[in-house]
Amino acid sequence: MERTILVVDDDPHIRQLLVFALGKAGLAAVEAEDGEQALARITADAPDLVILDINMPRMDGLEVCRRVRAASAVPILFLSSRDDEIDRVLGIELGADDYVVKPFSPREVVARTQAILRRASGVTGAHAGVSADEGKLIQHGCLRLDTESWRASWDDRDVALTVTEFALLRTLAARPGKVFSRDEIIDRLHGPGFAVTDRTIDSHIRNLRAKFAAVGAESLIETRPGIGYALGACRGSGAT
Repeated sequence: MERTILVVDDDPHIRQLLVFALGKAGLAAVEAEDGEQALARITADAPDLVILDINMPRMDGLEVCRRVRAASAVPILFLSSRDDEIDRVLGIELGADDYVVKPFSPREVVARTQAILRRASGVTGAHAGVSADEGKLIQHGCLRLDTESWRASWDDRDVALTVTEFALLRTLAARPGKVFSRDEIIDRLHGPGFAVTDRTIDSHIRNLRAKFAAVGAESLIETRPGIGYALGACRGSGAT
């Protein structure tokens, strides 16, 4: 099935460049020139992924992301300029899956897009964090992950996660005794060679902790100072 990508940027040259690059990779693309158009296209076209510029007039990408996440888990890839790291981190904390810094290579945007789509399709393998011979259900304490339907729950309460949040948690949950460095997590999520900062991984971890804390989770992910992260005991708030 052909995947549809929504490209949102107020610069028509960038939109045309990305539409061409995505088309060469076998991906259909539709365009929006501002945030309001983007919201309308998401409702009308139900794209498989949104490539979203942060800095746009009228409604910036951060506000678009905030509104989309109120109703949808569609993957979001941010485009950002080099001098707005704070906005990039904020974008991840609002629920974006990844970002690419301008000026960018169209091949990198396509590669990151394809990586997110693979995660969204539940592709197994070394970079997906779960090997092909592992079960589709992962249960650890109160945590339950259905890797086929991409559903996460805590004590039978569903927790809505983005594609990247689910893939990250699945990576940890597949090997609950292992401590993963940030570099290992990046390799599992993106594959070797992707430039992703530690702060991006830390932002995803904060998102996961906050979402599960809202349903009573107090021991989801452990931080091992100077090393990385590991799955916690996953006990409920009333456990001793």
